[in-house]
Amino acid sequence: MATASPDRHKWEFKARFRRGAFGWRSQPAIQRVKQAVAEIRKVARVDPVLAAEGAVTLLERLSPALELVDSSSGAIGTAVNNAIAALVPIVAEAPADARTREGWLERLWAAHEADSMPYIETLADYWGELCASKQVAADWADRLLPITRMALSPDKTVRGHFHGTAACLSALFRAERYAEIVDVLQVDTIWPYKRWAVKSLAAMGSKAEAIRYAESGRGHWTSDAAVDAICEEILLSSGLVDEAYSRYGLRASRGGTYLATFREVARKYPHKAPRDILADLASTTPGEEGKWFAAAKEAGLYEEAIVLASCTPCDPRTLTRAARDHADERPDFAVRAGMLALHWLSNGYGYEITGVDVRDAYSTTMRAAEKAGNAGETRAWLAKLAAGERAGGLVASTLGKELGL
Repeated sequence: MATASPDRHKWEFKARFRRGAFGWRSQPAIQRVKQAVAEIRKVARVDPVLAAEGAVTLLERLSPALELVDSSSGAIGTAVNNAIAALVPIVAEAPADARTREGWLERLWAAHEADSMPYIETLADYWGELCASKQVAADWADRLLPITRMALSPDKTVRGHFHGTAACLSALFRAERYAEIVDVLQVDTIWPYKRWAVKSLAAMGSKAEAIRYAESGRGHWTSDAAVDAICEEILLSSGLVDEAYSRYGLRASRGGTYLATFREVARKYPHKAPRDILADLASTTPGEEGKWFAAAKEAGLYEEAIVLASCTPCDPRTLTRAARDHADERPDFAVRAGMLALHWLSNGYGYEITGVDVRDAYSTTMRAAEKAGNAGETRAWLAKLAAGERAGGLVASTLGKELGL
């Protein structure tokens, strides 16, 4: 298939990514970044070299275009990091000739060097991948290693920040020069650099030493999750699945939600019974057992879900949704979930709760109770709950008439 000339192809994103183009607002910038990545991915399906050219062009333009954006929430930084993770494989895997690739690398290097904010700082971590071959990576390592050694020197009169340190370590790793990485990192430095020594020790077969080195890197400025993740990966690669699970698995898989965490642990350890995973995860968050309700429900562990939501507060809206979704197929579970929703509502839990939430929980619970054939018992329990509420309680004031109070 013929390749379009990069000079003749019209990228829509180029006109949008001008210096200071987005002002201070982050949401329009985030949307444009996602659109640009989608545009490049679409081209990659038919012309991978052209798509790689587009990826390099976007990476060159990101920081200048975003320099005025309010980054205090971290949302724009996350969007850029996600974009980099998506664009790197497009550049790395493109079947480009040596001259073209070297041109891309030089352009990316210049962009990274000029990245004053910085937005594309993490690009250096992928430098070995971007080189796409051991030889190119070795050439870049030779180019960057002298400055990197100076930057990491134990002599405080010499050492300092070098924006290419991570790129050098990444290139050395891609060139399989593991011993040099370990040697250059025999200094007191930060975890983002130390992790390359951990990876190198593991690659050389010294996996126990790699884990000891990683553990020694824990500290106030080191993410425990990052250490857990790399140690877990080493143990899993060694076939030590049970040890990986017991030592790191529950901590290394933390997702954005409790449900996401459960799913990730279950994915990595399919031999473990979901019931056991759930119990182990809940034990890691004493006092927050109720927050694992959705994970238990997702796994079909309905009894466990109710027990967890009974132990400590669980979001009433989550419980109401569960009751609504299961009213027909599992009415007994739905009734108990709805009753718990009203229990926690009566105790003041939930975010920006109104009478609408109370009525929703009540109607959902009674619908399930009718299906289960225990509407009278359920109504009596709810009346007792409301009657025991302190004066001015939301459940009693909302449902008093229906419950005969």
